[in-house]
Amino acid sequence: MQNKDNLKRCNKRQLPETYEGIEFDSKGECNICASSVFKNTKIDWKSRKKQLDKIIEENRNKYSYDCIIPFSGGKDSVFTLNYLIKEYKIKPLVVRFNHGFIRKTIQDNVHLTLKKLGVDFIDFTPNWKIVKKVMLEAFKRKTDFCWHCHTGIYSYPIRVALMYKVPLIFYGEPLGEFSNYYDYEADKIDLENEEKFLMLRTLGITAEDMHGMINKSDDPIDIRDLSPYTYPDIDELKKLKYNPVCLGSFIPWDHSENTKLIKKELGWKNDELEGVPDELNEHGEKIECFMQGTRDYVKYLKRGYSRVSQINSLNVRNNRMTPGEAKELNEKFDGRKPHSLEVFLEYVGLSEEEFNQIVDKTVIHPNKPNYKSNEIAKKTKDFDDWYRENNKKK
Repeated sequence: MQNKDNLKRCNKRQLPETYEGIEFDSKGECNICASSVFKNTKIDWKSRKKQLDKIIEENRNKYSYDCIIPFSGGKDSVFTLNYLIKEYKIKPLVVRFNHGFIRKTIQDNVHLTLKKLGVDFIDFTPNWKIVKKVMLEAFKRKTDFCWHCHTGIYSYPIRVALMYKVPLIFYGEPLGEFSNYYDYEADKIDLENEEKFLMLRTLGITAEDMHGMINKSDDPIDIRDLSPYTYPDIDELKKLKYNPVCLGSFIPWDHSENTKLIKKELGWKNDELEGVPDELNEHGEKIECFMQGTRDYVKYLKRGYSRVSQINSLNVRNNRMTPGEAKELNEKFDGRKPHSLEVFLEYVGLSEEEFNQIVDKTVIHPNKPNYKSNEIAKKTKDFDDWYRENNKKK
């Protein structure tokens, strides 16, 4: 199926040919659709649940905590924590890597969830000056300024697991929900191990590499400031017999139903997502970060789709929307320029022209972005509360 942007798209989920790892069959349907069908029809979820039961019992009451749960306060990590506590009565250590862009609604959700469930919590915030440097460097090299977030979220909780000698780590959403890097058809447990970390989370840039890139003679950087983004020593992890699994490998993952449950049981609250109409994001996708709108805008410029397309692809897959409805909404709302772009440029010291020049070097063929014709997204209600350098407010 061709859209007005002339990109070939999946006949079902409407994901374009520029989507990472996508392939089309003779019917014009994509491999991610095929993986979803396998998930819903071929996986023996009762058997998977028994595997989960066994893993829990093998780790119960043997360590200072039964498991580590990486946690942001978003829908997936809240559901994971809520499910494991209520289903198994476990004692977890909850660990948050604070990337620096946490929104107030999420912070409120975090406090409410922790109090209602009664758990121990570690909250780590890295050096802001280092964060700004690595954001700029990763953006210039990979047009992805989220390097510090992705490496930190997936390495720091495992570092905590090693410190506390707790081998079991529970992440939530499996990668197969959005990507074919983990394919449900492989019928394997999705592991957040070193292999995936190096392949997907680092963008091919290790913490040691990053130190070499940002360390300057006139502005030296302590290598220890990059330790939160460094995956722990693999030999030490093997001694620990670490097991970093995704809960969604053991129970069928449904974003909408999961969100309904945590709203009902915990009072979890949704929020606006920049560039996405409220009615399309009822399940609270990616509301925890106020830089998400800019990340999605970069994706749109590079690949011709953004968060609207991804949310609608899930709605089509779960029979909550037709492909035709998704196509119409994607064309109407995808790619609106976010107000958070102004904040990002302020943080990293770039002009919008420089931003566009960097993005233009990594545009995925055959997408052809128009940097001047994109509509402006609605400003979120909390925009004026976001941190600005030099206390700048607008």
